Amino acid sequence: MAKSDELVKYITQRVVHYIDTPKDERKGRAKKKEPWAMKWFGMIPFAVSLWIGKKEKELDTESHKRSSSGKG
Repeated sequence: MAKSDELVKYITQRVVHYIDTPKDERKGRAKKKEPWAMKWFGMIPFAVSLWIGKKEKELDTESHKRSSSGKG
């Protein structure tokens, strides 16, 4: 019987706390959704995007070096 009293007390405290907090604060505290790719595949899509971005950057700087050395 003591456990049910504790449960009622806990739930009452949570409800009162929820009611006492301003609406703007409750909205600001809402969790943002993570992207579906991250949810389903974890860090792999992020790692691949970093790797592809790094490769594109290398190719871009390589082509820039070739074009600038050919002018002189």
